[in-house]
Amino acid sequence: MAYEFLSDEWLAEVKRITDDAPSSGGPGSDITVNVVVVDGPEGDKEVHLSGGKFGSGNIDGAPTKLTVPYTVAKQMFIEGNQQAAMQAFMSGQIKVEGDMTKLMAMQAQGAGPEQAALQEKLREITVV
Repeated sequence: MAYEFLSDEWLAEVKRITDDAPSSGGPGSDITVNVVVVDGPEGDKEVHLSGGKFGSGNIDGAPTKLTVPYTVAKQMFIEGNQQAAMQAFMSGQIKVEGDMTKLMAMQAQGAGPEQAALQEKLREITVV
C-alpha cells in the first residue's frame, strides 16, 4: 500500500520499516538532524534523521535543523535526488540552523547498501 509522503500513515509505516532495519553503525550513524518540511498537503511536518533512520517529530538537543519545502524533501528522501537538494540549498530554499558540519558528515558518508535499501522501501510505500 502507498501513502502520501509525510502523512501520519506514511510516518507510521516508515517507523515500522526502520524499527525492523538494522542500524548500520557506520560513519555518520551517530548524527541527529531535525527537519521541518514546510508547505506540504497536510501543513508543516517535523521529522528527524537519527542513527541513519527517519523518524516522526523533532528531537530535543539535535545540533542541526533543516527547513525544507515539501517538494524538495520528497526529491531528497524519496527520489534520492541530491542535486535537487544542492540546488535548493544554493537558492536559499533550504535553511540550516546549527552545526552545518553534521550535514557535511552525513553527506560524506554517502548512501551505503543499507541506506539504498531503505530508500527503495520508502519509494515503494510513497504515492508518486
